[in-house]
Amino acid sequence: MAEYLASIFGTEKDKVNCTFYFKIGACRHGDTCTRIHNRPTFSQTIVLVNMYKSPAVTNAILDPAGLGISPYSDNQLQDNFDTFFEDVFVEIEEEYGEIDEMNVCDNLGDHLMGNVYIKFVKEVSSKPCVQALNNRWYNGAPIRAELSPVTDFREACCRQYEMGECSRAGFCNFMHLKPISKKLRRTLYGRKLNNAIVEKTSSPAAAAVSSGSGSSDSSPERKKHKKHKKKKKKHKANHKLSGRLYM
Repeated sequence: MAEYLASIFGTEKDKVNCTFYFKIGACRHGDTCTRIHNRPTFSQTIVLVNMYKSPAVTNAILDPAGLGISPYSDNQLQDNFDTFFEDVFVEIEEEYGEIDEMNVCDNLGDHLMGNVYIKFVKEVSSKPCVQALNNRWYNGAPIRAELSPVTDFREACCRQYEMGECSRAGFCNFMHLKPISKKLRRTLYGRKLNNAIVEKTSSPAAAAVSSGSGSSDSSPERKKHKKHKKKKKKHKANHKLSGRLYM
């Protein structure tokens, strides 16, 4: 019996525990859900609930047909989102630990709208981050941070949305993730590759080889590292100018 219960935990056959909360860390019924929300006491992932406020939603103008029309262009909305994403990603990674991935929901349902999911490389980074962020504000609003049960975003995301076929649009109960620009993705996630190169070139074996050849400063890896350091300084400066995450 115990093996059977363990095998159906978090699946549609589980009549005790909430499947949606287990998969996406949120449920449209909230605290009134008839099934149990097993809130984790430790996790690699945290969620910042309803943190991103899209101008397309908050400043939508109702037309005569009752449809919301955003007064902003697509480029303006993307720039706004990229600024938000960079603000949060850079400061949290610098303060609390390396980020494996960060995702923002583009859903319209209250339980998912603007949710920011951050999965750390190390589990020990999550709890101190949640405790610290619950005492902070962003853009004039308090931050609500929680540990999240989500570990596999492939299971949490709407596959129909990824294929452009979701009929429920923004009110789908699975995650519709908002993409960042390719340029920002290269800047933020490209640092992992650069850090790996730095570790490789700073290893004892690499140092011995470079000292023997007498060409350590001119190696391709060193040149990439120096170029990355310049970019990183510029990136941090830009972040400080645009940062709105404060006590």
